[in-house]
Amino acid sequence: MRKTVDHDERRAEIVRATWQIIARRGMAGATMRQIASEAGYANGALKPYFPTKADLLLATYEYVFQRTNERTDALVGQLRGYDALNAVCREILPLDDNRFDEARVVIAFWGEAITDETAKRVHERSMVKWKESMLGVCAEIDPSRSWESEVDALLTFVTGAQVSAVLMPSVNGSRESLEAQLKAELSVFVAG
Repeated sequence: MRKTVDHDERRAEIVRATWQIIARRGMAGATMRQIASEAGYANGALKPYFPTKADLLLATYEYVFQRTNERTDALVGQLRGYDALNAVCREILPLDDNRFDEARVVIAFWGEAITDETAKRVHERSMVKWKESMLGVCAEIDPSRSWESEVDALLTFVTGAQVSAVLMPSVNGSRESLEAQLKAELSVFVAG
């Protein structure tokens, strides 16, 4: 009897393996051979799912972004206003090992997005989604106010904090430092 293959699950396994390799070894360590080995497949088994390494890297970035969005969407569904905004930022910031690994993957992807137009568009789409989500939450804080500049600054902070945490955690990227910085950044969002 022929074994049925769940192609969606296989794609997901390959993406998760890629995510783990990039988090541990960086983009240079994410060779197709290493990824196949990590996922438990022969090297040639990746090609039907991801014809190029660029396709696989793009899917991996989207996976990380989707994970963050699933967490933030669940929280925004339960919280409102300032509390929701705080929760969204905390899910983006690398405040635990899992989110730290996500930040490592995102930073590696940004290097690709500098020269790859498709990757750049995916990143821009991701940031637009976060911005729209944050603006929606801010409308709950004060619907009569335009929050565009404040949200832009907050997005710059959370993405920059990913870099700080990964590249210089002892300077200003420790969990305690990031939490203190977030509190300062969010002080402008307190209704008053």
